[in-house]
Amino acid sequence: MVLRLENIQKSFGSNVVLDGIDLEIGKGQMVCLIGASGSGKSTLLRCMNLLEPIDDGAIWLDGQDISEPGLDPQPVRRRIGMVFQSFNLFPHMTAAENVMLAPRRAKGLSRDALKAPVSALFERFGLADRMDHYPDQLSGGQQQRVAIVRALAMEPEVMLFDEITSALDPELVGEVLDVLRALRMQGMTMVLATHEMGFARELADLVCFLDNGRILEAGTPSQIFETPEQDRTKSFLSRVL
Repeated sequence: MVLRLENIQKSFGSNVVLDGIDLEIGKGQMVCLIGASGSGKSTLLRCMNLLEPIDDGAIWLDGQDISEPGLDPQPVRRRIGMVFQSFNLFPHMTAAENVMLAPRRAKGLSRDALKAPVSALFERFGLADRMDHYPDQLSGGQQQRVAIVRALAMEPEVMLFDEITSALDPELVGEVLDVLRALRMQGMTMVLATHEMGFARELADLVCFLDNGRILEAGTPSQIFETPEQDRTKSFLSRVL
């Protein structure tokens, strides 16, 4: 297993957000987290990336406990990339400058050293002609693709995606999902919080339905979407499918 979560507990004050999450993610797998808003999907991703400290339990990355108190999170975040709902691109930097920033700061690489690999990433995801554009010159879909390229520039082992299509106009969703399809075909290990049920049904290895901070039901797409066992899962899917 690349990532293993054991009994993850997380509360904000008296609000229990994650209540005993167990999850194993194998190399090259795509795991989709589904569930209503407030079910704990985003918090779970943030805990995996060490943006939120867990209250109890353990998170293992390639056999290393990365949830130990006092552990420096920066090396972990270089190995676990994350893309958010909002693009969070720096408006005063071009797309290429946005992508180069983290490798330059975190790895000490020069612009010259990054030029070829960054250009290759832009080419790979259909953005070669947008490298020198500023964020306000890009569509929402292009900005989100640049945000994905920025995370990939750190050469992570695992990618986390938090509802990355929810802020996009419907006609732009497809181009971002195409990037995820390409990553899936290339064997990237991915965990997605998503409302795109058709996409999860098509490409996920494992679908987890979260409810009140727990994984209420998990299985293959056919198990979850065609023969769910839990009434709560059935109720949720009847509203979104």
